[in-house]
Amino acid sequence: MTEKYATGAKSAHQLTDVWNNYPEILQNKKVKLVQPKIEDFIGGMFAPGKFYYYTIDFYDSTLSGVHKDILNIHGLKNTPTHLKEIIDLIHPADLEFVIEAERMSIEKMYEIGWEHQTELKSSYCFRMITGKGNYEMFHHQAIHTHRDNDGRLVQAINIHSNVQHLIGENPYTVLVSGFGSRDDFHQMFYEKMKKHKTDFSLTKREIQVLTFLAEGWSAKEIADKVNLSYHTVTTHRKNIFNKMDCNKVCELVKKAIEEGLI
Repeated sequence: MTEKYATGAKSAHQLTDVWNNYPEILQNKKVKLVQPKIEDFIGGMFAPGKFYYYTIDFYDSTLSGVHKDILNIHGLKNTPTHLKEIIDLIHPADLEFVIEAERMSIEKMYEIGWEHQTELKSSYCFRMITGKGNYEMFHHQAIHTHRDNDGRLVQAINIHSNVQHLIGENPYTVLVSGFGSRDDFHQMFYEKMKKHKTDFSLTKREIQVLTFLAEGWSAKEIADKVNLSYHTVTTHRKNIFNKMDCNKVCELVKKAIEEGLI
C-alpha cells in the first residue's frame, strides 16, 4: 500500500495527521464490519470509576456502540457519531500530549510486531469536560478489535474512565500492555512533561497481578486466570503492597495510576 491513509470523515480531527504517517498499518477503504460484542472486551479493561465506551471505524472515524453513560458524564444532549466530537471534549492544553501519546503507542506496537496488535492495549490519561462544566481527569484505554486481510487496522474499542477521584494531575505516561496470550509491559514517558518516577522494581508477573487487582479480581480469580497457585498469587500481592507501600487496594490503584503502571 503506497497511498497515504486518508480518512473519509467529513470532519477532520487532530489524530488524522498521526495516522497519516502509518499508511501501511491503517485501513483507508470502507469495510463493512459487524459491531463487536464490547462486553467481551470490557473484562480486560480497567474501569475504577464512571466510564463509557465506543467503537471506532478507522476509515472515516465514525463511532458505533456508544455507551449511553457518555451523555450524563459529559453533559451531552446527543450521542456522538464521530471521533472529532470526542476529541473536542478534551482540554485544549492536553491535546498535544494526546497526539504524541497516540504516536508513541502506534510506534511501540509496530516495534513489538503489528501482527500482535489485537492482543495489545494502549492507555494514558487526559482531562475532559464533564457535565458539571469543569475539566476532570480521564483514563483512556484502546484495544484493536479488527484487521483486514492485509493486517491493517480497521476497528478499535476505546473506554474512558473518570479517575478524578483518584488523581488530579496527569502522570504524562503512555502504557502499552499485553492481554490474552501476551504479557507485554512498556511504560513510556512524555519527554516534554517528564517527571521523576518512583522505581518500585516490580517484576513482570507482579505488574500482571497488579493489573488484575486494579480490575477488581480476587486472588483466587487471578490464580485461575494466569494458571498459578493461590499461594503464589497471594505472595505476589503481598510483595506488590510492600514495594508500593500500600495497605489497601484503593491506595494501590491510586498510586499505580499516578505512576503510570496501569
